[in-house]
Amino acid sequence: MAQIRPSPAVGGRRWTIGVLLGIGILINYFDRVNISVAGPEMQKEFALSPTEMGLLFSAFFWSYAILQVPVGMLLDRFGVTTVSRIGAFLWGAATAAVPLATSLAPLFGARVLLGIAEAPAFPANSKATGYWFPRKERALATAIFDAAAKFSNVIGVPLVALVVTTVGWRWGFWATSILSFAFFFAFLAIYRDPSADRNLGADELNYIRAGGAVPEGPSDASPFAMLGYILANRKVWGLTIGFAAYGYSFYLFLTWLPGYLVSTMHMSVLKSAGYTAAPWLCATIADLVVGGWLIDALIARGYDETRVRKTVLVGGMALGLAVFGATMTTNPIWAVFWIAIALSGLAAAAPVGWSIPSLIAPRGGAGTIGGVMNFVNNLMGALAPAVTGLLVGATNSFSAAFAVAGVVLLIGIFSYVVVLGRIETIPEPPADRATGATR
Repeated sequence: MAQIRPSPAVGGRRWTIGVLLGIGILINYFDRVNISVAGPEMQKEFALSPTEMGLLFSAFFWSYAILQVPVGMLLDRFGVTTVSRIGAFLWGAATAAVPLATSLAPLFGARVLLGIAEAPAFPANSKATGYWFPRKERALATAIFDAAAKFSNVIGVPLVALVVTTVGWRWGFWATSILSFAFFFAFLAIYRDPSADRNLGADELNYIRAGGAVPEGPSDASPFAMLGYILANRKVWGLTIGFAAYGYSFYLFLTWLPGYLVSTMHMSVLKSAGYTAAPWLCATIADLVVGGWLIDALIARGYDETRVRKTVLVGGMALGLAVFGATMTTNPIWAVFWIAIALSGLAAAAPVGWSIPSLIAPRGGAGTIGGVMNFVNNLMGALAPAVTGLLVGATNSFSAAFAVAGVVLLIGIFSYVVVLGRIETIPEPPADRATGATR
């Protein structure tokens, strides 16, 4: 444990990259949450039922989820730089298409297009942090971009709500489109993989590599051989099922929390945005402090890496069960209190989940594992809003919807505890599997 901290001479280029990735996810989520804020106004304008709103909320996730595995394979073959540049440009174009819609069908189509555009974001960031950060800094590096997803609801939801109530819901999308294009130009100018970054000093590059960074470059295995090898691994499925359970609750809150406060707690759109920000702020802090800094600090002090990461994973998911508390109150303050506890626990677990692909992947496989994990996770992103809409429409209450989320979390806890096993690197595929040959 002699190399717990680098010397000042090592440099901090990797943290510049980490912040850049975090800003990208922040803007990425502005593009996602704007519809949850604008939803009540859009529902009125287009006379949409709760079921139709649930389907509209889920539209993004269908294309986003379906493309996760192909995008992961593309990332492993063509790299973070190329794939992320294309995706970042398309965010802005897809978001700009939403306010041009005049009925449910084009609204749905525009959100499907956004899902296609943003599909590379998280697998690319997970792969990039594997390149740029040693293992002992991976938790905080991952927490930076994962916390940005939560923090987008702290500042994004109120800002979009202000725009929506001031100049109309369409401008909520125009504004986020402008930010998306701004990020594209920033990413184009700044991001390179470590070996190609002229601003990265030799000392820092050596420090990153010596600390267990993922080797750059594609695997010797063919993309489909790597995919088959990964899908046959128990660790991948333990990670995937556990993270999908987290995703169900996360996306339920991401899409329906403002609507829940408006319909059940009888708040205005602007007031609901303020109440929405509180649990997301708690989640952002838990993400960075517990899911990031604390994990790295404990591992640096010599605690077992697997035990530390899995304790936070399981403990955070268990706190997510506090969502049951929201089913037992009609007081908005108590409802937000229980939701804040649930979101904080889930947020602490999330960066651990996103750090695991680069921690367990064989060379050239981190993007594929991240794609598989996020594919199933975002099936939950498509399922949770739709199921919630159906349950709310049938019962005129969110109680059943929150109860379902709690049951799904219990399944995720079982998967992390029993199926995942130790967090350690999966062996390279055998030579015959690398070429897709048979024995």
